[in-house]
Amino acid sequence: MRRNSDTRLRILNYIRQFINERGYAPTVRDIVRGCDISTPSVVQHHLNMLQKQGLISRDPEIFRSIQLTERKQGAISAVPLLGTIAAGKPIPVPAPDTWTVDPERMLQLTSELTRGKTDVFALKVKGTSMIDALIADGDTVLLQAASSVEDGEMAAVWLKVAHEVTLKKVYREAGRVRLQPANAEMKPMYFKPEEVEIQGRVIGVLRILS
Repeated sequence: MRRNSDTRLRILNYIRQFINERGYAPTVRDIVRGCDISTPSVVQHHLNMLQKQGLISRDPEIFRSIQLTERKQGAISAVPLLGTIAAGKPIPVPAPDTWTVDPERMLQLTSELTRGKTDVFALKVKGTSMIDALIADGDTVLLQAASSVEDGEMAAVWLKVAHEVTLKKVYREAGRVRLQPANAEMKPMYFKPEEVEIQGRVIGVLRILS
């Protein structure tokens, strides 16, 4: 019994540290690796016990949905879902100044998922160019409105000439901007700095599990 309690506490502490460092919840696989636990079923057992004890909450239909009940969960944000963004070949979307006028719907999200930010919007992902960053076709990305990002951050990037938007990692190089997919089978895209505009940085991802 003592061993089970120690393992459960280790998992709880790992979840707390993971969320504090990254701003989103770990997966079962993350916990298996981070806590050096033998199988996912063992982690699932302890997560179920932590949930029964009221220490965490989870939504089985949402990817990375573990939340610590010790945190203040009262704040609920209405986040606009503004359409689709391509993670692959860019696709035409409405101009940025129309995104917030007529959202497809509003997502009711806790402050854990929005990381306490108020300037958050959501876009549904189409394509697989960010699959190695754990963003798959059909996922919904949460973005904080921003006009610049650090090198290596994922962002929604408006391609001014093509009037298209794409989801990529952004790198500034000599005289150009490299938009890098997170998929070994896809090549990077290169643009002049004046040809691209950052619309938002990725702060989280939602996945509906069927």
